[in-house]
Formats: sequence, structure tokens, C-alpha cells
Amino acid sequence: MAEESGPGAGAGSGGSSGAVSPDQEGARLLALEQAGLSSAADEGMDRFARIAARLVDVPVALVSVAGAEHHSFPGMTGLEAPLSELRRTGLCAAVVSAGRLIVRDARTDPRTRGQPMTEELSMAGYAGLPLVDDDGVVLGSLCAVDRRPREWTDREVEALADLAEACAAEIRLRIVTRRIEEARGETAALLTRSELVLRASEVLADTTGTGQVRHQVGELITRDLQTSYAGLSLAQERIPWDATEGRWPDGTVQDPAVDPVATPWPTGRAAREKRTVAVHGIQEVRAEYGDEAAARWERLGFASLVCVPLAGTRRVLGALAVAWRHRHEPDLGELAVLTATAAYAARALERALFVDERIDVARQLQDAMLTELPSVPGLEMAALYRPAAARDRVGGDWYDAYRLPAAGEGEEGNEESGGPTLAATIGDITGHDIRAATLMGQARSMLRQADHDHPGAGPAAAVGALHHSTTTLDLGLTGTLIHAHLTPRDQGWELTWTNAGHPPPLLAVPGAPCRVLAEHEMMLYPGLAEGGWQEYRQTLPPGSTLLLYTDGLVERRGEDIDAAIERLGTLLAAGAGTPLPRLTHQLTVSMAGEDPEDDVALLALRCPGPDA
Repeated sequence: MAEESGPGAGAGSGGSSGAVSPDQEGARLLALEQAGLSSAADEGMDRFARIAARLVDVPVALVSVAGAEHHSFPGMTGLEAPLSELRRTGLCAAVVSAGRLIVRDARTDPRTRGQPMTEELSMAGYAGLPLVDDDGVVLGSLCAVDRRPREWTDREVEALADLAEACAAEIRLRIVTRRIEEARGETAALLTRSELVLRASEVLADTTGTGQVRHQVGELITRDLQTSYAGLSLAQERIPWDATEGRWPDGTVQDPAVDPVATPWPTGRAAREKRTVAVHGIQEVRAEYGDEAAARWERLGFASLVCVPLAGTRRVLGALAVAWRHRHEPDLGELAVLTATAAYAARALERALFVDERIDVARQLQDAMLTELPSVPGLEMAALYRPAAARDRVGGDWYDAYRLPAAGEGEEGNEESGGPTLAATIGDITGHDIRAATLMGQARSMLRQADHDHPGAGPAAAVGALHHSTTTLDLGLTGTLIHAHLTPRDQGWELTWTNAGHPPPLLAVPGAPCRVLAEHEMMLYPGLAEGGWQEYRQTLPPGSTLLLYTDGLVERRGEDIDAAIERLGTLLAAGAGTPLPRLTHQLTVSMAGEDPEDDVALLALRCPGPDA
């Protein structure tokens, strides 16, 4: 006959004496979660309960696990409603701490007398054998319950102990399986994050502007970390506030007067204090940053925001801001990814800012060279320059128009002498970079110089002088251009031009098909023989429109350039009544789109009709 065991009787089998420590309780609750055991019915645990009931001939048998507040019965047989539906009772500290507990009559035993479990189960005889995990933590008991007092034999207790060990082995197997799955998930997550960091290093290494850096960071983080928002807040003299393309996630335009580094906001604190800053919820934002910041937070709809400083080699450039619309506290792996990405972004930004400054200088240079068109009586003019969207927004395309001096007089203008009054040029120096823009500026100035040094000479002579100068100075200039002189004739104008390998001008005359002025010579190239360009003449009657353009308007991959020029001519003829500034814009959008792949320059000239 088995002896009733006290609190310490089962210590050798996983039992323990005294109260359960917080560490033991935490370990037990974690193990139960990993095993998937709760008050929900579990087919495997129900089977162990049925075997226990038959083994020792009791009306009720349970697989009982101790949660934070209840004994739950994932395995059960013999209980009636409502316990059979609830599958739980109040927690009994003695049962939890003892592990192995053999009781003749639970109603009178001091360890179980008056406990919720005793009363709710109408329990008298009770035999509970511990269910222990691999770490020796008692997770619960395999319990045999009799409605009457019972003397438990050694053989019955031994049989229940063997069955409890089999049940515990099943639970341990589940825990190990769950831990393996979690380890696989963590390994996969680490691999994914490592790949993200590697992609960040590769992608950001190829960026050439702050806009590209911002776009790539946003794409990487929002896609891989499932964030609601990712942006860069930069502190610069020229750009005081700039997150994702100047807009908040709700689409509203950001206030350019708000500086994220100086204004109370988490990005500012991260940049000033050079540390990662996290905030969760509007109350924390209001307490740390004030009512204005809380109002902004509420408008954005964030629940959590993490800001990582962008530490450059010489100074902090700003902060990387990442937000979620639900509360989210990043783990160490996510924080490591954000920190690494911010470091790569800071290096890319430093490089981009340096490049942007150089491009800014080049833009100013190019803008300075694309001067305003002169005012010439009896002639309308409009010009447009659209840089390629995917490049540095500088290049070798240009247009120019200027008054010509009178032959032999050095006067500006030549209407009275009957000579040419205006020079017009469209050109494209090979290249799409700062060097091309610089060479373009030199070619433009040399061509003007040639015209003004040799008044009365034709456009071919000016192009020849340009070629001679660039070859003598060994500038390495290559490219194409059309240079023309315009002379008033009756009610219209006479066009004299030379074409150095450039796309042909188009002439639209009311009532006639658009004409392609296809005559041309060799392009500009070092080593060409002198005097290689011829001049051609064409009358521009009243109402006619002449269009000069660069190849970015008509060249498309996979499209025949002659067909594109024909289509451009049709559009030009259809726009006979359209004001020239609007017409040049419409032609550019129709032929090259809003964001052209190549630089585009246009120069349009119109002889007003008699009704103008």
C-alpha cells in the first residue's frame, strides 16, 4: 500500500519542496506554450487520461497542467458539464509545488482541503504523478481521481508513474519539435536580414543622388521589414526638411519650415544625441515632444516609430525613420538591420551630396549658357530644354539665338543693309555629363565669336572656324549642330543654314505638308578636313514655322528615326495656330514623354502671317 507523499516526496522525480519560484513558473508557462497545452481539448492527452482511468479503475482521470491562474485539462475523461466544457479549475498551490501527490482523502488532507480543485471535482481519493520536461520543470500531473476515499497500492502508483512518464515523453517531444521550428524560423529570419543588409550595401553603393538613396532605402525596408513607412530626414543648409519625396505617408506636403533635427520630434533627438530613439503611442510622444508633435503623430497614424542616426564621416546627416501602424518593438535582429542600413545610407548620402553639389554647379553653368532669346521684329521665337530624367540633368544639348552685326559696320542688327539679322543654333555635344556641358559652353561661345569676328560671312564659315579652333586647341570635341542665319525678305525671311550631321530641321507652311530640310554634311569630329560644310537656302513665307531640335526628341530604341521625324512633322503642322511656348512643350511631351530618356532641346521660329 502506497504511503501518502508530502510536498517533498517527489523531489527525485521532478517534484520540489516549498513554493514555486518566479523563474520556475516562467519556465513552466513557456514550456506549456511550446507544447501547445491549454484548456483546449487535445486528442493525444485525452487518450492518456482514458488509459489512466482504466488502469486504476477510477471514474475521472486527467492530464492537468498548471497555468498562471488555473489548472487546465488538455486531457480528460469522466467529467460532466460544465467542467467537461470548461476543462479547468482553480489553481492549487500544493499540487503545483508537490509534483507527486498521493492523497487518501483530499477533503480532509491539509494540503488539498478546501482547495477549488478539490471542491469542483468532488474529489476524495487523488493520485497525481508529475509530468516533467527535459529541464526538470514540473509542467503538471497525470491525475487519477476517485469520488471516495482510497488507499492507493504501490502497484497502482507504479503503473500511473510509468504512464505519466510516457505522457511526459510525448510532451517533451512536442516541446523539442516546437523549439526546432522556432530555431528554423529564427535562422531563416537571420538569413533574410543578412540578405537585406547585403542588398542594402550593394544597392546603395550604386546610388548617385539623394533622391535615389531615399527611394532605395524606402523600398528595402518597407518590403523586407513590413513597415508602414520608411524615410530619411536630412539636416542640410539647402534642404532643411526632406523625408520620402517631401510628403508624409498620408500624402500631405511637408512644411518646408519644419526642421526634423531642430524641431521636437524623434528624428531630431536621434540626430542630436547620436543614438537610436524609439517611441510607442501618442501619450509617449506628447510627454517627450509636446502637443504639436502629438498632433502630427495622430495625423500620421503611427503606433511605433524607430529613428536611427545617419552618422557620416564628419557629421550626423539626419536620421532614418521607420514606422508601424500597429505597436511594434523591434528585436535585436531588426535593430541590427536598421543600424547597418542607416550606416550604408549615410555613406551613400555623403557621396550623393557631393555629386549633387557638382551637378548643381553644372546646372547653373548650363542655365547661364541657355540665355533668353532676343526680340526680333517680324519673328516669333520659343525654346525649351528638358534634361534626361535618369541622368545628372546636365549634358551637351543646347540652343542659341542672337542678333548679328552689320557687315563692315560692327553694328548690332542688319535690317537696313539687307544682310542677315539673326543667328540661330541647335547642337548636341557628345556626352551626358559635366564635361559635355563644359565643351558645349566653349563651342557655343566660339561659334558666337566666329559670327561676330566675320560679319557678312555665312554660317558654314562660322562652323568651319569653330572646328578649326577646337581642333587646334585639342579639345576633343565631337557632336552635331545646325547653324543658321536669317535675313528679312519681303513679308517673310530667308534661311541660310549648314547642317553638321544633325537631325534635319522641319518647316511647316500653312496649306502644305511639313517639309524635312534633309540637306546635311559631316558631324564635328577632330581631324576632319577644313571647309567641309556647305550652305543651303530656304524661304520662310508668312505663317510658316521652323523647328530645330536635338535627337532626344525623335530617337527611341526599337523605333525608326525617319518615322519618328515624320510623326513630329505631322504634330508641328497641326500646331500651326498654337503659341510657340505651348507648342514646344506639347511636342516634347508627345514625342519624348514627361520624363525623357535623353536630353531634349528645341528652338522654334515663326514668321507671323498677315493677320498676326
